[in-house]
Amino acid sequence: MTIFQSNPLLKTPTGALQIPVKPDADSGDIEIGYLPRQGLETVELSLVIPTYNESKNIPHLLEILTGLLDGQDYELIVVDDDSPDRTWEVAQDLMSVYPRLRVMRRQQEKGLASAVIRGWQASRGDILAVIDGDLQHPPHILLNLLTAIQTGADLALASRHVEGGGVSQWSLTRRFLSRGAQILGLIILPQVVGRISDPMSGFFMVRRYAIAGPVLHPTGYKILLEVIGRGRVDKIAEVGYVFQERVEGESKVTWHQYVEYFIHLLRLRSRGRFGRISKKFQFPFDRFLRFATVGFSGVFVDMTVFYLLTDPNSLGWGLTRSKILAAEVAIINNFILNDSWTFGDISQTQQGWNNRLKRFFKFNLICLGGLILNVLLLNTFFNVFGIDRYVANLMAIALVTVWNFWFNLKLSWRVTDVKNK
Repeated sequence: MTIFQSNPLLKTPTGALQIPVKPDADSGDIEIGYLPRQGLETVELSLVIPTYNESKNIPHLLEILTGLLDGQDYELIVVDDDSPDRTWEVAQDLMSVYPRLRVMRRQQEKGLASAVIRGWQASRGDILAVIDGDLQHPPHILLNLLTAIQTGADLALASRHVEGGGVSQWSLTRRFLSRGAQILGLIILPQVVGRISDPMSGFFMVRRYAIAGPVLHPTGYKILLEVIGRGRVDKIAEVGYVFQERVEGESKVTWHQYVEYFIHLLRLRSRGRFGRISKKFQFPFDRFLRFATVGFSGVFVDMTVFYLLTDPNSLGWGLTRSKILAAEVAIINNFILNDSWTFGDISQTQQGWNNRLKRFFKFNLICLGGLILNVLLLNTFFNVFGIDRYVANLMAIALVTVWNFWFNLKLSWRVTDVKNK
């Protein structure tokens, strides 16, 4: 595959995740593009395609999009997170075929939501849009969304939950999680989620003026709630679409996506209080919420093992020995989840079994101190105060969680251990 020098990559914007008010103007300390923004012609529509390992899908998608948008005033921006399958290179090679295509290769940042914003920062359109690169969003729906924007909507959303919408072959579990996410959003953030039928949609258009200015703080894979919650979105239109199954590549939907959605709801609900406290005290609330979520899963692991070991109808072991074993199983569970999710960005830069074992040793050592404290608290609550053994165990876990988070924050997965490449 030959990459021509006449097809340079877009330079990745830096600084705050903030959309410029005008397509031809910089915003704050944002560094945008490989050419000066001033003097570039603006377009009506900028469609960002965030990608990761989509080299098999991107050529077909670009062919469909360029044919579909023929006659429109648009640009396509592929933002690739340095895919191992070199999706960015495949797209870059196609720039000579599709003159309206631009390509960005991100090497210092990761994440779909921030990729979308970086693409919008480098865009020239008055209307900003996003579509997945895996062909699960039917491209022809773009024309319906564009019509809705052109007729007065500030935001046009492709929804699976309105007339004409649906899912193709989702399992019962995934359908339940999707609907559950919507109900959870209505409880936590009704003023935002209540305005739309599909809060986890990643297929929409929005006018630049509706989201320009505010600093955005997306969490996880979805950006729609951030756009509505922090933007100036008045009129919203919804267009039904049927979510398609993948043809090529692997699905990126995991339970992490739903947990990130929950964390995002809490952040928006806080109306910036998390961000202000985090900045003032340098306290990483995002990591804390992830850590707490992982710890919550560890509670179930701990309580289940503790029950199986101490129940008279099972093994009927003693309190202390059972507690130690139950806690260690929970520690292993928590380490695996924290290493892959809570501190996943750091773990990716410290790969290999030796590094993983070192992290596990430090994590286990810190938790060992918490385990000793946990045993002391459990015995105190149970033997001194006569509290039910399961309630006593739960109380001990809650107190020790504070211990584990604080010391892991200071000693485990330290950013200072990361080597610059």
